[in-house]
Amino acid sequence: MTANLAGRRALVTGAASGIGYATAEMLARCGATVALNDLATNPALEPAVQKLTSQGLKVIAAPGNVGDPDDVIRMMNAAVNAIGGLDYLINNAATPGTRLSIPPADMDIQGEVFWDKLLDVNLLGPYRCIRAAKKYLKLSGGAVVNVASTAAFGGGGSSTAYATTKAGLVLMTRELAKGLGPEIRVNAIAPGWVTGTNWDCSWAPEEAAAAAKALPLGRVGEPGDFAEVILFLCASGGYITGQTIIVDGGLLA
Repeated sequence: MTANLAGRRALVTGAASGIGYATAEMLARCGATVALNDLATNPALEPAVQKLTSQGLKVIAAPGNVGDPDDVIRMMNAAVNAIGGLDYLINNAATPGTRLSIPPADMDIQGEVFWDKLLDVNLLGPYRCIRAAKKYLKLSGGAVVNVASTAAFGGGGSSTAYATTKAGLVLMTRELAKGLGPEIRVNAIAPGWVTGTNWDCSWAPEEAAAAAKALPLGRVGEPGDFAEVILFLCASGGYITGQTIIVDGGLLA
């Protein structure tokens, strides 16, 4: 999928790898100037930016922590000033907070500190970014795309806390579509299984293979599969807002 995004400006959070990186690359290949956000401490951020700039794409690094209210404002203002405005905000940054999937019955591991971290990054993070970007997106008549999860619709995922934050993000998408329209469109995607990413909570190869066999499309999604839908919601879909598009290879079917 492609589009003519010459002159457009985008910021992608959690863009050092996975869906975020694939989205930043796709937007940049379509002609947009893209700010790649990730934690300043993430060693993958600068190499990701260098890889894209070496291909002649217009990208910059926008280090910052979406879990820190003050840092979000600093990061957003610095990034927007550097790229000359903002047309698209993609809220992709998130954390599972665990390296192993936690069963819903295990409420001891999912304590206050665990919940606080996931709420801060996965739910409040996108809200902070949208709030900081609001004035810029209103000027451009821009669009927001939040990255939720199929866990929002049936639980599962890495934990109850994770699924709950993503369910909240789906509802937030609907609420802010009403609150920010007509100038700004707000939508989301809900990815299912994803491969080709360094997500903290990794799935064993045998789990991914079993999942692929069970999917109607017969394979686990790759980052580019989700980036295409994000691109559509940014560059097209002008009469779509408040929606969450499930991108799961038929998982929920």
